[in-house]
Amino acid sequence: MLPIVLLFMLPILGLAAPAADDSIIYESFAKCLQRNRIPAAQVPAMLYSPTNPAFSDVLNAYVRNLRFNTTATKKPSIIATPVDIPAVQATVVCTKEAGLQLKTRSGGHDYEGISYVSANPFVILDLFHLRNITFDMPTQTAWVQAGALLGELYYAISKQSNVLAFPAGVCPTVGAGGHISGGGYGPLIRKHGLTVDHVVDAQIIDVNGKVLDRKGMGEDLFWAIRGGGGASFGVILAYKINLVPVPPVVTVFNVQRTRTQNASDILVQYQNTIEKWDDNLFIRVLIQPVTVDKSSNKSVRITLIGEFLGNPDGLLPLMNTHLPTLGLTKADLQEMSWVESMLFWANYDNATSPEALNSRVPHDGVGFLKRKSDYVQKPIPKEGLESLFDKMIELGKVGLVFNSYGGKMSQIPEDATPFPHRAGILYKIQYSVNWHDTSDNLTKEYLGEAVKLHEFMTPFVTSNPRQAFFNYRDIDIGSTTNGNNTYEEGKVYGVKYFKNNFDRLVKIKTAVDPTNFFRTEQSIPPLPK
Repeated sequence: MLPIVLLFMLPILGLAAPAADDSIIYESFAKCLQRNRIPAAQVPAMLYSPTNPAFSDVLNAYVRNLRFNTTATKKPSIIATPVDIPAVQATVVCTKEAGLQLKTRSGGHDYEGISYVSANPFVILDLFHLRNITFDMPTQTAWVQAGALLGELYYAISKQSNVLAFPAGVCPTVGAGGHISGGGYGPLIRKHGLTVDHVVDAQIIDVNGKVLDRKGMGEDLFWAIRGGGGASFGVILAYKINLVPVPPVVTVFNVQRTRTQNASDILVQYQNTIEKWDDNLFIRVLIQPVTVDKSSNKSVRITLIGEFLGNPDGLLPLMNTHLPTLGLTKADLQEMSWVESMLFWANYDNATSPEALNSRVPHDGVGFLKRKSDYVQKPIPKEGLESLFDKMIELGKVGLVFNSYGGKMSQIPEDATPFPHRAGILYKIQYSVNWHDTSDNLTKEYLGEAVKLHEFMTPFVTSNPRQAFFNYRDIDIGSTTNGNNTYEEGKVYGVKYFKNNFDRLVKIKTAVDPTNFFRTEQSIPPLPK
């Protein structure tokens, strides 16, 4: 009888949901869950409507960009917080039946709020209850549910071994589901590549509510959800990952130099030597406009943050060879375990226990932010860097982050996964601006500065296409206009994120979700019927 009931209910709810009040949507959704074998007693604990006193707390718990948490921000019709896989399946089926849009949230760190904001009536499927991590140490693998946070994963690994790790990001409160599916990276990128380079199996719920593993979904879909984003193809439940070896002790450093301390010369050496570095070395460079003295004079400061998979005696000769102008000394270096280095990257002080990685509250708080991205293939000459410094001082608010590539990244073909930014890339740029004032004028000013610096960098970065990083979501580079993206709309941003892999992603999307139920403002579109 179930298929008949679903067909009967679909046109009623599909027409009524956008115009109905919250209580009608909630009651209809709750009844649908029960028809799909969710016990009635479980429904109130997993389903929240805007009339529920706990609604705002549940919504705000994983909002990581306050730009998308104002009184004007459109709120979901329902937040579903399933505690098990059958409840996730039922949520997918009932959202589809109700004619609502589904937004899946695993950590909330998507920079444009795509997992918890929509212009259309929508449901948030929040996976924070699904955060189990299970290990098989003989094979050095682990199953990680999508709602687990990276910090939880790192801490769990450290309790199993001090010589195993996973190559993912440096922010502990990022959700594993979105991070891995978009091609996450971190300080191990040059030695071990991306998150998706170490995924060996997965669980996904498809458009029909069916749970599929790698064998069940087939190699095409398995390829797509390793760098093409999971939200375009289904609901990622878990990934099976290979852990990677690390030494018991790693070496880290954080040193700063101003413009008058040869900052541009250091960056010239940085760019010209990246491809010659030992694969065990990763360096991130922060470039920031700063006030240098009491007279409010402006300058630029660079910060080099590095990690070396080895001891100081192995690192110093490399730095003296490749970055002698930096003048790194042994006094600048710290030795620690890999899990302690993840606390270092997350800006915790040295006395912090690794247990802090289990916190689900951002260590640096939550504010307003904007991020953009670029890729660099040819070194920016010194005169170009000096002009960049001048522009950053003129604008005054936007900082840059250079993340070094090379090493393992140059050895993997760009079509091995949907993530195409591999050989030939020297480093990725992140444009970063943060603020805390709620003023609309100030928000426009900060957003405008990010756009201006991005435009200024055009001669120095990739072109045709100008490449961008999918996990650094940026609506400025293209998005759907009506919540149901077409191929032509998707191609605008799709080729920037995925280059030649975009069309393969479109074909897979068309095969597994031809009606485009799983859609966001920057999802993979299906081909027209």
